[in-house]
Amino acid sequence: MPPNPPKSSLLLHRINHATSTAAVAHRHHLDVADEDSLTNLVTASSSSASVPDTVARYHSHAVSPNQCCSAVTQEIAAPVSTVWSVVRRFDNPQAYKHFVKSCHVLVGDGDVGTLREIHVISGLPAVNSTERLEILDDERHVLSFSVVGGEHRLSNYRSVTTLHPAGAGKDDVDGERTVVVESYVADVPAGNTREDTCVFLDTIIIYTGNRT
Repeated sequence: MPPNPPKSSLLLHRINHATSTAAVAHRHHLDVADEDSLTNLVTASSSSASVPDTVARYHSHAVSPNQCCSAVTQEIAAPVSTVWSVVRRFDNPQAYKHFVKSCHVLVGDGDVGTLREIHVISGLPAVNSTERLEILDDERHVLSFSVVGGEHRLSNYRSVTTLHPAGAGKDDVDGERTVVVESYVADVPAGNTREDTCVFLDTIIIYTGNRT
């Protein structure tokens, strides 16, 4: 990730709140409007834990007029090391993503450049997806991947996930919580609106977070 990530043509459209038993998630839908950065959006998250600038900068995406972009923030009652040990496994997304039925690695050994093919559960408008690992930073707890093929309607999809500590909480088993921020940019499929696309993708992200 470059020191000065590209600016996004974004403006905060609205903030919705969704709560699960395992995580508190905040969804941030965006419309293309001006030269504000997604970094500012993530930093302004209404999550109880603030997002440090060093983390938020990874969530700055260049967005074209035919694309949608969104960020979801979730808090999980587990330390960063525990959550990261699950999230970093590019070869095993089904460990925390409910919609993934199976995954197998096509090329690579889990480092940057690794290609995987996932098959999704029935009921979704997709069959499989081929994805490439773009960033895997064990020190900063950053993972990014892009969708490069598959039987689905998503094009030019890229996701970035970051983890950072939220601090102690009374409900924590070991006194630590983790804030997981996942942002993405993707083309809006023909016949869909930005809002429809973001709602669908955000719902999947929030749903998958329940298993972590």
